[in-house]
Amino acid sequence: MDRLYGQFVQNGDLVFDVGAHVGDRVGAFRRLGAKVVAVEPQPALALTLNAIYGRDRSVTIERLAVGRAAGEITLRVNIDNPTVTTASDAFVDAANGAAGWEGQVWGKSIRVPMTTLDALIVGHGHPAFIKIDVEGFEGEALAGLTQPVKALSFEFTTIQRDIARACIERCAALGYTRFNAALGESQELGEWRTAMDIARWLEELPHAANSGDIYARLD
Repeated sequence: MDRLYGQFVQNGDLVFDVGAHVGDRVGAFRRLGAKVVAVEPQPALALTLNAIYGRDRSVTIERLAVGRAAGEITLRVNIDNPTVTTASDAFVDAANGAAGWEGQVWGKSIRVPMTTLDALIVGHGHPAFIKIDVEGFEGEALAGLTQPVKALSFEFTTIQRDIARACIERCAALGYTRFNAALGESQELGEWRTAMDIARWLEELPHAANSGDIYARLD
């Protein structure tokens, strides 16, 4: 993980970890010497982040969702598997009955405050890298970014390739020209591609690939 993110993050950089969950990526960013804004709307996971990083002055924890506009939003909570809690009803619908997603239940809903990536930049400064992992809400998060950063990543799933395609198109519109991807938790990038080529790669993935992260950079 450190080797992967070391391609984007240097000592002293600012990083936004959007959908920080329990902070495994926060740990990698800190080992690389970055300052981190860890954004996590789930109260239980935010408490976990605070227990681990609350005394680290280089980590700021924001208990917020991230979308296209500031306000409030409803989270669909998966109590047994909170890392797939989502603000996207479409994500829940796509997972229903899909191979590899059997037994997932989003049985609770909570209201949480929501901000935008632009507002986080105003509040904390311009990051060198943004990691976005928000379970089908990645397109909404990117819609709230109008000033590109040097590099970013967003999660994709094979049950919602349309969301990933929209994210690629949004990144291209923001000026990103080089794209890469890592499957699952492999932490291994392949070759750098154009937006068109990474979209084609995504379409050709087998359903069983399930998920991964797409990386975009300006140069």
